[in-house]
Amino acid sequence: MSIESQLPSGLQAPVEERLQAAAKEQVVARLWDRDGTLWAPEGTPEVTDRLGWLDIAERLAAEAGDLRAFAAEVRDAGITDAVLLGMGGSSLGPEVFRRSYGEGAIRLHVLDSTHPDAIRATRDALDLDKTLFIVSSKSGGTIETMSQFKYFHSLQQDGSHFVAVTDPGTSLAQLGTEHGFRRVFENDPNIGGRYSVLSYFGLVPAAIAGYDVGAVVASAREAMEECRREEDNPGLALGAALGELALQGRDKLTFVVDDPLESFGLWAEQLVAESTGKEGRGILPIADEPLVPAAEYGPDRVFVHVTTGDVEITGKVGELIAAGHPVFSIDASGPDDLGRVFFLSEFATAVAGWALGINPFDQPNVQEAKDNTKRVLDGPARPEALDPGDPDALIGALEPPRYLAIMGYLPYEGAVESGAARLRERVVRRHHVATTYGYGPRFLHSTGQFHKGGPSVGAFLQIVDEPEEDLEVPGEPYTFGTLIRAQADGDLQTLRSHGLDAVRAGREIL
Repeated sequence: MSIESQLPSGLQAPVEERLQAAAKEQVVARLWDRDGTLWAPEGTPEVTDRLGWLDIAERLAAEAGDLRAFAAEVRDAGITDAVLLGMGGSSLGPEVFRRSYGEGAIRLHVLDSTHPDAIRATRDALDLDKTLFIVSSKSGGTIETMSQFKYFHSLQQDGSHFVAVTDPGTSLAQLGTEHGFRRVFENDPNIGGRYSVLSYFGLVPAAIAGYDVGAVVASAREAMEECRREEDNPGLALGAALGELALQGRDKLTFVVDDPLESFGLWAEQLVAESTGKEGRGILPIADEPLVPAAEYGPDRVFVHVTTGDVEITGKVGELIAAGHPVFSIDASGPDDLGRVFFLSEFATAVAGWALGINPFDQPNVQEAKDNTKRVLDGPARPEALDPGDPDALIGALEPPRYLAIMGYLPYEGAVESGAARLRERVVRRHHVATTYGYGPRFLHSTGQFHKGGPSVGAFLQIVDEPEEDLEVPGEPYTFGTLIRAQADGDLQTLRSHGLDAVRAGREIL
């Protein structure tokens, strides 16, 4: 796999120096030797025990036949729909598979929301007697995932309609055995969630959705071999460049992705943000931002174009290059190429972590919002209302290198998507700053780490609404409406505790 890079003359020398430093420090050899001192002092947790992604495609190649057989078994059982219940790394890879290359014999749905309207909309789209639920959680105890499971299991109690994907020995693995799940897939525990797309977490739903997982894994293995090379190594070249460009102030990594792979940016967003956004440093990934004329972008941008051959988008990317923005182009010609692009991205992110001097495998700030959510849930039934702040003042003060993070604790709806896109485009054109949009609580498992751990230049606009009808979480003292509001309150309080500008608005702002 080749990567075409276009760098303005003033940035070529520092990127070349970074590549020379990588050769001197033997980054490629040490990475494949699983030398954790590339990123952190020896013995640091969540380093060497998070490198199972390096060869998981090789190890799972032998399982491709089993996954195909399992998918056939599910189809033969009359299953027409499969619902992935998960968050973060458990859901974003499957979301790429779901949205990229059409529907197979079984329709794949991805539910990574606690919004009552989103859960009800998914429920109403299903015939529960023809539905398989894939309960996916590395820890086995993710509050969103297990709340979703409790709800759907109360409606469909036949264990053969459930599958678990989790680490060995978790409470979810035990639950799957106790409830007679059709299958419990136990994943390699030495893989972090955001690096797990080529493991069971990504390949089980991909197989059920009709992908040739053998071909996906084979293309990932090709990328593995390319990323072993000392010379002409695409993962090294991309990662070293992105890390150095971030240090040079080009730290807003903007994905331009051709149809039908647009959702790739959502997966890459978590990978890059959660891996690099810590210790006041990081690369902010920008996914699904409307393209505007090249002159409207600030000087903090770098672009990655994942191309399937769209001539119109390629022309716009050419304008970005002509305007002096750094651009990297990656070719992805079909569904089998997903494995190559996934592995390349993971390897490049690990190298970028080396360049930035951070550990790309931990997520030290993610737990804060979880703790605040629990505190709100355990608090008064009617907590004191939070001061919403002034959204107009927040947006009006924006200029590079700041960015606007729009966080919608809203259901998945076309009106929400189009409203968020319009708001983002207005902000980019008027203020020339980068923008992100994330659904809550999904983004808490993705860009949420960058928000608190990355450079303190973010402005945060939280959008909330009232659900049309609340839903009970069976066996719990809270409802889904209570849970999602607690997550919104907890995150707003966490952002403000870091001294960050964070305000709240209703969905009428879209």
